[in-house]
Amino acid sequence: MDSSTSATGLWSRVVGTQPHPSLWLVLVTGLIALAAVVPFRVWRITRNAVTIAHEGGHALVAVLSGRRLDGIRLHSDTSGLTVSRGRPTGLGMVLTAAAGYPAPSLLGLAGAWLLAAGHITALLWGATALLAAVLVMIRNAYGALTVVLAGASFVLVSWLTGPPVQAAFAYGVVWFLLLGGVRPAFELQRKRRHGGAADSDADQLARLTNVPAVVWLAMFHLVALCALTGGGRWLLGL
Repeated sequence: MDSSTSATGLWSRVVGTQPHPSLWLVLVTGLIALAAVVPFRVWRITRNAVTIAHEGGHALVAVLSGRRLDGIRLHSDTSGLTVSRGRPTGLGMVLTAAAGYPAPSLLGLAGAWLLAAGHITALLWGATALLAAVLVMIRNAYGALTVVLAGASFVLVSWLTGPPVQAAFAYGVVWFLLLGGVRPAFELQRKRRHGGAADSDADQLARLTNVPAVVWLAMFHLVALCALTGGGRWLLGL
């Protein structure tokens, strides 16, 4: 088999469809994802993945809105920072600031749509490409390590496992993004109630738009809950 034939076969596999897993596997992966989100000690570790998506959302919208992206930093306390240059006010800055909290949920919703259409391999490869793009913009060692480990898990599953394992992994990741996308807004709400997070995304948006931070926080909640509802229905085949 020559290289062109091999490349054609690989491309067909990526853009092609794979069989849907059984309902019990979808439910089990959902329960596993829930167990990775609810317990605080586990969440302290798994939240790093949500932070990658959060900061990646800031970065993507910053680039799309014409801002210059300087870099992303991920910290061991699961916080993160995306730095971009451009006008300190205006639509581009508002969109960039608003993109972080909805990003994990919207990624999960997009992933649920792909899985509902049977594109398991495309989801795994697409996620790997997104992580590679984030890695290029990482500016600290901990952040690089976190993204490399996340990307390596997708590569290993894609190359070394069969369809059942790939399906379980893909569904677990998407469930995690949908469920994990809900919790950060509640955490931010709790911090703000106790006088913390004065420079949060919601508070920055309030200063940029004169719309109260609580309205932006409500928007974060709405996006996350709607994505979970819609994405969950797609994953369950409803």
